[in-house]
Amino acid sequence: MSTFDSKHAAHLHRHIHSHLPSDPALRVKALESLAVEKGLIASETVDAWVEAYSEHIGPMRGAKVVARAWVDPEFKARLLADATEAIKEFGFEGNATGHLKAVENTDAQHNMVVCTLCSCYPFSILGMSPAWYKSAAYRARAVREPRAVLAEFGVDLPEEVAVRVWDSTAELRYLVVPQRPAGTEGWDKESLAAIVTRNSMIGTDRILQTGAA
Repeated sequence: MSTFDSKHAAHLHRHIHSHLPSDPALRVKALESLAVEKGLIASETVDAWVEAYSEHIGPMRGAKVVARAWVDPEFKARLLADATEAIKEFGFEGNATGHLKAVENTDAQHNMVVCTLCSCYPFSILGMSPAWYKSAAYRARAVREPRAVLAEFGVDLPEEVAVRVWDSTAELRYLVVPQRPAGTEGWDKESLAAIVTRNSMIGTDRILQTGAA
């Protein structure tokens, strides 16, 4: 006769559910499927809006803050001193940026942001967090081997450049202010904001591509 092992059953239950989306994600997916089935919206449209917000609309808020800091030394000083107050000038404040700290990349230091406990993220200025930011691998390795993680993102730092990793919490979140690229003197704020990437404001991008102004 087989016996029931409650501990083993609980372990299997946790294992199975660890591979499933969260309940809110399942509900959203169900609503999306129903709307697509009824012809109210196309799945391609949903994907396009998600990409637009995650890759363009959201991060462009932070990019505007960075561009302002590049051209306005007084604003930059306020941003580095108290980012929460400084971004109120844009109307970007919110629960996710109620305690925001801006950290500046320099020739001697590169900053990178992680949330080791969960995935706290200033989404009101950076949009939705990327999937890799929430992954267990990034959260664990960013602190232990930041240079190796950066190299995987294509950022190879000289040994003389120090790496500082900032660990976000529910009470304190971070915005990396990347270095302004050479050759952008005279650019307006809109042109500057256009070259600021989401990853550069997390710290997994360092050399911004200027292209054509």
